[in-house]
Amino acid sequence: MLQDFLLKQGYTKIKLHLTKTNHFEIIAKINGVKGLFILDTGASNSCVDFDTATLFKLKVEESDVKAAGAGATDMKTQTSEKNKFTIGKWKDTKTALVLFSLTHVNTALTAHNSKPVHGIIGADVLKKGKAIIDYEKKYLYLKL
Repeated sequence: MLQDFLLKQGYTKIKLHLTKTNHFEIIAKINGVKGLFILDTGASNSCVDFDTATLFKLKVEESDVKAAGAGATDMKTQTSEKNKFTIGKWKDTKTALVLFSLTHVNTALTAHNSKPVHGIIGADVLKKGKAIIDYEKKYLYLKL
């Protein structure tokens, strides 16, 4: 069984929740503060909404990089370096985050009776955690 094998290899198991929009939601912590996130293997960077900077105790810097995704382009961004990111038992103390407006994402989610999210967990964090997603059983495995 996949679960037994991965747990023996030093992975931790985190339950995923499938939304009505067919996204996986996950609870994670940034700098000790819980938030609701979408798991997005297609997003290159993990990101949070501008409005969550104070909530997650982020040290924010301006950025010249423009973000694009989910039907929106050329969006203003900010960055925040060296954040403590926790998903289940997995931790990283040097997570960089991109901040931009998630209004378009949350508008689409709430239109389909899903909860708005604080951010998106992208490929950067998934790669660091050597992530394995069990789509059938709805679990994320991260290497401790």
